[in-house]
Order: sequence, then structure tokens, then C-alpha cells
Amino acid sequence: MERCVEAISGLYQKALAHLRSRVVVNGKLDRGLLAEHQVACHALAFVATESEACRQLLAWSERIGGAYEKQIAAAYIGEVARALSSSVDLGACESVHVRELGLSEADLRQTVLSPEVQAFVAEHAHSDQYLAIARHAHEHGCGALGLEDATLSDIQQEFARFCDQQVIPIAQDVHRRDVLIPIEIIEQLSEMGVFGLTIPETYGGLGLGKVAMCVVTEELSRGYIGVGSLGTRSEIASELIMGGGTEEQKAYWLPKIATGEVLPTAVFTEPNHGSDAASFTTRAVKQGDGSYVVNGAKTWITHASRTDLMTLMARTNPEEPGARGLSMFLVKKQRGLDEPGKEFPDDGLTGTEIKVLGYRGMKEYELSFDGFRVDADALLGGEEGKAFKQLMATFEGARIQTAARAVGVAQAAFNEAMRYAHERIQFGRPLADFGRVGRKLGRMVCRLQAARQLAYFSAREKDGGKRCDLEAGMAKLLATRAAWENADAGVQIHGGNGYAEEYTISRLLVDARVLSIFEGANEIQADVIARRLLGG
Repeated sequence: MERCVEAISGLYQKALAHLRSRVVVNGKLDRGLLAEHQVACHALAFVATESEACRQLLAWSERIGGAYEKQIAAAYIGEVARALSSSVDLGACESVHVRELGLSEADLRQTVLSPEVQAFVAEHAHSDQYLAIARHAHEHGCGALGLEDATLSDIQQEFARFCDQQVIPIAQDVHRRDVLIPIEIIEQLSEMGVFGLTIPETYGGLGLGKVAMCVVTEELSRGYIGVGSLGTRSEIASELIMGGGTEEQKAYWLPKIATGEVLPTAVFTEPNHGSDAASFTTRAVKQGDGSYVVNGAKTWITHASRTDLMTLMARTNPEEPGARGLSMFLVKKQRGLDEPGKEFPDDGLTGTEIKVLGYRGMKEYELSFDGFRVDADALLGGEEGKAFKQLMATFEGARIQTAARAVGVAQAAFNEAMRYAHERIQFGRPLADFGRVGRKLGRMVCRLQAARQLAYFSAREKDGGKRCDLEAGMAKLLATRAAWENADAGVQIHGGNGYAEEYTISRLLVDARVLSIFEGANEIQADVIARRLLGG
């Protein structure tokens, strides 16, 4: 297995060298050439991601030492080696031949097409192995989580119980009626410390790390992605404040966020701009008394009506059209009522709900600011022009959490598919007994565990104080794909029933679909990864 992982890594290194020769000029990454060779460079990002996932899955199987975990790792690693011998799958309608990365037949024969690796692939990435993995999962689960201490295991068990008892029973109803998550759930999460999970104890939080955040987020998202996402905006707001706020801002806001007294919402994205923050046009004009007046529009603002704090990005310097003209504000707002027409009581602020396929329970809004007044002390850090840098510092944590949300959805999809495959009798036997159904289930286990271990790895890197935008992007890229593929396979196993709203798997499909879009679409993730890799 180690040799196979080395071969995959070797293939990646050869592709990296070939592509660097195309896009690096005089030792510097040329952005124009990067754009010209975008498909190949993004394919490199996927190869690097799969290579790291294999490495982490191997390390997990060795730490656990169980035969089942090693079987999962071997099947996944073998499958990756087999796939990379011919093409790289970037997503729907996007399969790229490995030759487009500059790889030759000799490169392949020295790595993934070597006799030793091909023998490993034939033995372990085989239908019989997937069927065995599925049978074991039905009786004993998907293998050890690989948590490193008793505290994390206790946290996982506590939130697993909460998910089973409080979240799963309400999830389908919230989705089908398209209503807000019951406030009682939010109050319970506040009592359990979810909103202050990673806030330092000196500011009223629990002072835990990103691995703990992954564990909590995954379990809550297993029940319902809306509940698993409730802590996202608190996480973003607290990271913004801890990283860029004044001591006064930290002392005022962080304890309130930690207890759930204040629910934040992230107000960044604008119509027509999406991830292109440098082109944002919402204006914040400074007044004589130091306050600001905001005019403009923001979109895809989650949970906006119920929140008390907006982390708002706006342009304070119109003479600076790029990112340096943007500033971040901690803006107080009144919490709206859960009634039509009463969601946004503040003067100068209106909101229009955006109806969505899934990811419901918090609701999405387009916000319009018309003469909306912001206090002078709301400027994050007390300094204009720092918003983009301040926001960039939160991307690692946000993307790690998105990976954890995706793992939770992938686990839920597997659970639903496995349950249905054993309950549904066709032609005198359970669906799970049919080869293609059992094989799907086995592959779902492998993809789930690879995504989980890569998410944990990125979280450990973050907890260790290391720069991990690369690892966080990889985790997000892999886990969101796992969520979608598991949900899609789950619907297929359900057949016609998978298309019916009464079945949970139909919700999981539409919930999974958004994961590869928000917190930086996966095309953005691939670009971030490629730039880091090619830039050296």
C-alpha cells in the first residue's frame, strides 16, 4: 500500500514539474499562462488532493491498525491509482486525460502503471473488496473515526446523541415546509457551547481547536446541514474579530457570540460579483462624526433576519477600485421577527428572500442598504482598507468547516442508502445483495473516510499554527465531492422513492449540491491549490 501511495505522489510530482515548465517564467508564476493552462492546472490540483487523501488514509489505517480500516484504505488508494493511469475527473462533464498535464507513457510506467502498483490495484480496487466493505459496514459501521484523544471522543458521542434525539426528528419537516430551524435548537446549541467552540476561554469560549469544530460540525450536519451550519457565521465573525479587532471589540463581541446572545451573519457577496471581492461596489461613506452611511446591495446572506451582528464588507475608498479600497465593519442590527414583512426592522435595511432547492432552515436573502447608518466604532480594527486581508485570514477555518459539513452529509447519505438497501426487497432479496448496489455502498464508505481523514488533517495543521490554505482547500474539494457522490448514489439506490420528498435522501441530494459552491466554489478551490503548488 505504501508503494502505491508513493507512486501516486510520484505521478503528481512529475505532473507538477511539467506544468511548472509551462506557467513559471524566470522563477515566477505567470498568471496569464496560468489562465491559459487553467484546465491542466486545475487537474493538477485534483491530483494533489487525491495524493494527500491517500497519504492521510494510509496514516489513519496504520494508526488504527485494524484490518477493516486497512481494507478501506487499500481500496481507495488502489482506485485512485487506477483512475490516474488514464484521466483526472474534475466534476460533471470534466474528465481530463493525464496527457494534458504533460505526462508521458514513461511517466505512467514509472509510477501508477508499474507492475507492482497494477498488481495492488487488481487485488484491492476490486468489486469483491467493495462488497466486503459494505457488508462489514452494515454490521459494524464505517470504521474508526481516528480521533486522537478521549475529549474529542466524548464530544463526538455527546453531539451524536443530540443529533439523533433532537436534530434528525425535525430535519425533514423544516426542509419540506421551508421554515426556520426552531429557536429551541439554537438555544440548546448555545448551552452546549457550539457558538464559542473555538473562542478562547478568556473571552467566554471553550477554547477548543478546529478538530473539535470538525467533530461537532460533522455530527450536526449528519442530522441536518442547516443545523450543522448554524455555527459557521459565528466561527467567521469570531475569527475576524480575534484576528483583526481592537481589544475593545474583542471584549465586547466575543463573549456575546460565545454564549449565543449575539448571532452573526456574514455580509460579503454582491450581485454580479460572487468570489470577485475586489470588484465590490457597496459603499460606506464616512460622516463628520466618524460614523458611516452604507448604500448598495449584498446577496446570498444566510440567516440574515434572525441575526444581531453583520460582518459587513464595503468600499470606503472609491479611488481604490481593488481590494485595498475595502473595509470590514461589525454592524449592530435588530433581530427580526419570524413573520413576513417583519424580518428587517432597521431603518435603511431591507431584505428579499431567495428561494433555494436545499440548505434551508436559515433562509437566504438579498439585502439592500439605503442610507443605513453604521457606528464609528464598528470599523474592524479601527483601520480602513484592511477588509480583504482580514477576510482571507478566515478562509482556512471556513473551508475546513465546510469540509466537515460535507462529511456529515456524506455520512447521512450513506446511512440512508444502507438502511434502504437492506429494507427494500426486490426479486425475493434485499437490494444490498445485488452486486452493483453493494459495490456502491462499499465505495461510499471509502470516499467518506478519505474525506473525513483529509478534513481532520487540515484541522490538525490549523491547530498546530501552520498555514493551511492549501490543505483546507483540498479538504473542501474532496469532501464536497464525497457528499454529492454519496447523495447521488443514495438516490439511485432508492430508485423512484429517492425522488420523493418524503424520503430523506431527496433532501440530502439538494443539500449536498450547494457544498461545492459556497465558501469558494470548487473551481476557486482548484485555482487556489494550483497557484500554491505551482508558485512553489
